Amino acid sequence: MAKPGLPGWLYVLFLTLLATATDEFIIAGVLREIARDLEVGVAAAGQLVTVFAVVYAVGAPTLAVAFDRFPRRSVMVCGLAVFVLANAAAALAPGYAALLTARVAAALGAAVITAAAFTTAAMGAPAGMRGRYLGVATAGMTAALFTGVPLGTWLGVAMGWRATFWLIAAVGVLAAAGLLGTAPSVPGSSTAPLRTRFAPLRSARVLRLVAVTFTAASGGLMFYTYLAAYVAEVATGSGVLLATALFVVGVAGLAGALLAGRAADALGLPRSLRWVIGGHALALLLLAGYAFSDLTGPLSLGLLVALIALWSVFAWGLNPPIQGSIMAAAGAESAMPALALNISGLYLGTGVAGAIGGAVVAAADVRFVPLAGGVLMMLSFLLTHIPLDSTGSTADAPGTGPRDAPQKTADVPSPSTLT
Repeated sequence: MAKPGLPGWLYVLFLTLLATATDEFIIAGVLREIARDLEVGVAAAGQLVTVFAVVYAVGAPTLAVAFDRFPRRSVMVCGLAVFVLANAAAALAPGYAALLTARVAAALGAAVITAAAFTTAAMGAPAGMRGRYLGVATAGMTAALFTGVPLGTWLGVAMGWRATFWLIAAVGVLAAAGLLGTAPSVPGSSTAPLRTRFAPLRSARVLRLVAVTFTAASGGLMFYTYLAAYVAEVATGSGVLLATALFVVGVAGLAGALLAGRAADALGLPRSLRWVIGGHALALLLLAGYAFSDLTGPLSLGLLVALIALWSVFAWGLNPPIQGSIMAAAGAESAMPALALNISGLYLGTGVAGAIGGAVVAAADVRFVPLAGGVLMMLSFLLTHIPLDSTGSTADAPGTGPRDAPQKTADVPSPSTLT
């Protein structure tokens, strides 16, 4: 029997996460304009990015526990209200301190929105389609890299950086209206005691999966951070080559998120997660091999772009299987705090990626970055083969089942029960 089509509210979640992810990355595109207008150094303006990431990483699990007892739709709409007001405040900020404060508020709003959005996508999915729903939600964050961020950057350069924040605020208003009108009423864990909501912090299975996310983000995003430098080093091309590579990263990453969601449903969570991480490690090692090869000419440039596309498919394919595995390991009552904890692992891994990558470049050169990333990805792959039960002993558990017995994504309440 054919599976049902995707509901409209899922595309609203796509739009919601597109807005929050664009807000996260957009500062990089208008950094100089902000520094010049507010009369601060570029380094100080860059701290707006750092503060957003740190607040997001710390705030996600904390706020998820605090708001876990409320319906997910209410959490998302309230989070969007804070997010919209914060971006409006950023657009009106008279100085650096006011803008920094607005970015803190925006990060807190985005943190609670993201955890609730992924929980809604998973719990609102019919049986056997959780991975696909998570893939669509993840695609919203991926699409920000090659739609929201470039558009916002262009708008900021053409009309001033404040216009960028007005655009994000407007998208947030549209997303909130869409959620109010279409999102399923996924209930909060109102009956769960506080001990249950903090359970992910004590669960060996959840923490192991967060470690998988952390090491995968450290390895994969290390290469993304130094992608421009890598392309310039291994291929003496023009800016057109880099622009092509960045476009390919966005398109292939979007495809990877959607394909990984389908793979999670078809192959089961453990197998799809290992395929994604193993493929990611292989792609990075191939890119390392290319860096030390003597290939030249148009065919070699085509091979480089193809390898970058392959890497991007696997790099942005991580979220659907890892999010599904986290939910299966935590259980429905602790799903949102567990997903938020995983988001923290992702952001911490992103920070470590830049630090390790910088050390590699300083000690050797940028050609070694994909090799270092590949080593971290292999560590992440090994972690996926250590299924632990809640006591920490090796055992097959929901969401981490035996290697030779594919486990489908766990059944969840049907949409008809989420009214």
